[in-house]
Amino acid sequence: MTDRTAHARVHMAASVLLSYPDERLAEALPLLNAVVAELGPGEPARRLAAFLGHVASTPPADLAEHYVATFDLKRRCCPYLTYYTYGDTRRRGMALLRFQQAYRAAGFDVTGELPDHLGVVCELSGRGATEQAVRLLREHRAGIETLLRALREEGSPYAEVVAAVLATLPPPTERERQAALRLAEEGPPAEEVGLDPYGPNAPSLGGRR
Repeated sequence: MTDRTAHARVHMAASVLLSYPDERLAEALPLLNAVVAELGPGEPARRLAAFLGHVASTPPADLAEHYVATFDLKRRCCPYLTYYTYGDTRRRGMALLRFQQAYRAAGFDVTGELPDHLGVVCELSGRGATEQAVRLLREHRAGIETLLRALREEGSPYAEVVAAVLATLPPPTERERQAALRLAEEGPPAEEVGLDPYGPNAPSLGGRR
């Protein structure tokens, strides 16, 4: 298995695991376990296996409650990548357009979710456009690392999924390290504006819910 194929499989598994944990997750568990087992040794497989173990041992209602409490109610655990760089500012709208353009160039329609949701970007990779997805992930690496830090501080098992995604990326450049440090110190911009047509009910490849 090539690195690109392995990374695409890690990303597709992460996409499913970063979705709202409803009955579709329970149905997908056998396949997810098989995919992770085929990855072989390495950090991504280890991280995903740890989270799958958590899912298997946790009642569905508890999984759903934790998902909502983590991603819906804690701004610091925001899964939308452009939020970390641009906050709720006008510049974020332009950044979201870049995601939309990347999906269109890869032949995908984005419906049901904002295009910068980490799970949606991972799904793009899992469906074959790995190069485009990895480029978006690298451009927003500081936000992903900030999300990972927040999840670890919250003690959330979802940190394992985010860590698995980060482990598929090349080592950070000095510029990426500095961006992560700056974001950790300053946080996202605070200007509040509307993001239409990218509101909460905006049209993802599959939707997180």
